[in-house]
Amino acid sequence: MQRTVSADLRFDLGATSDVILSLAVAAATGLFTETLTCMRNGEAVPVTELIDRHGARLHRVRADAGSYVVRYDAVIAADRLPEPLDPVDVIRYLRPSRYAESDRIASFAAQTFGGAQGFELLDRVVDWVSNTLSYVPGSSVGTDSAMSTFASSEGVCRDYAHLTIALLRARDLPARMVSVYAPGLSPMDFHAVVEAYVDGAWYVVDATRLAPRQSLVRIATGRDASDVAFLTNHWTGLTLGDVSVTATAEALPRDDGWSRVQLG
Repeated sequence: MQRTVSADLRFDLGATSDVILSLAVAAATGLFTETLTCMRNGEAVPVTELIDRHGARLHRVRADAGSYVVRYDAVIAADRLPEPLDPVDVIRYLRPSRYAESDRIASFAAQTFGGAQGFELLDRVVDWVSNTLSYVPGSSVGTDSAMSTFASSEGVCRDYAHLTIALLRARDLPARMVSVYAPGLSPMDFHAVVEAYVDGAWYVVDATRLAPRQSLVRIATGRDASDVAFLTNHWTGLTLGDVSVTATAEALPRDDGWSRVQLG
């Protein structure tokens, strides 16, 4: 399935900074074309590519003060193949993390999902999160976690993903966050979904049910939003301006929400 994706960012820096971008599709994704440009005050700035865990491609800019425009474009010819299974991941993605406090929600998870295991547990957790939360753009901030989302019962995709991950880990099912381009998503933006490890494989689920999972394109994978943020910086403050994302597909598949889907 051919897909076309793009991302435009504008930001300002008041002093020298180390800027890390996570916009490019994951390594080994089949590409027709791809470009990434970074301009400072209208002039091109060098960008260094680094490969993170699970093939995430981080682009590092040692940036001086100024106004920046970043543009990423790609045409995807084919999905990347599923990566080899790493037994350490089954341990890593069971542990509580900064935004997915599975230890703090364990009692509720035990009471609500009882002895459910495997796909039954996965389906029940996704269904509960989908039916319990309200999708409200602007209702959360970058420091909100699964527990604050649990308390407020509203959020956006990252909040749905964090709560899903926390509940699954609390019931001993490994789960991780994936940032993706999502053709069909409305409102269009970067999107966050969850992969859960069941019966020897990772399956993608999305409690927002806002885009077909079969058309998703992986960007980055990690414990929670702290590992997959599209932009991070160090040493000085950054003022983020416009962010624009597009993702389209030749044809959008129908997703019933319950099918077993693996993300390349």
